[in-house]
Amino acid sequence: MKNIRMAHLQTQGISFAVFDADATSRQPHARSEVLADLTHLAQTQGLRVQKAALAFHEGGRIRFFGAPDLVQYLARNWRLQWTHTLAVP
Repeated sequence: MKNIRMAHLQTQGISFAVFDADATSRQPHARSEVLADLTHLAQTQGLRVQKAALAFHEGGRIRFFGAPDLVQYLARNWRLQWTHTLAVP
C-alpha cells in the first residue's frame, strides 16, 4: 500500500482535490489516468471532489495537471498545504 498526500479544499463553492503524484511516463494520457484513479479513490472515501489536479516537481518547479481552470488557479495561488493522506492499494 502506498500513501499519497493530498489537499481537499474548497474555494468559491467548489470542492477540489490536489494530489501529490505524477504518472511514471509523464505523458498526458498517463497523467489523466492517474488523476482519474486518485479522484475516484478519494470520492469512495467520502470526499466531495468536483475538480482535481496532480501536483508534481518538474524542472525544479511545482507543476500541475488537471482541470484547466483549477490548474490556472493553483499556479497563481497554491501554497503547499496537504490536508489528507490517501491510502492507495
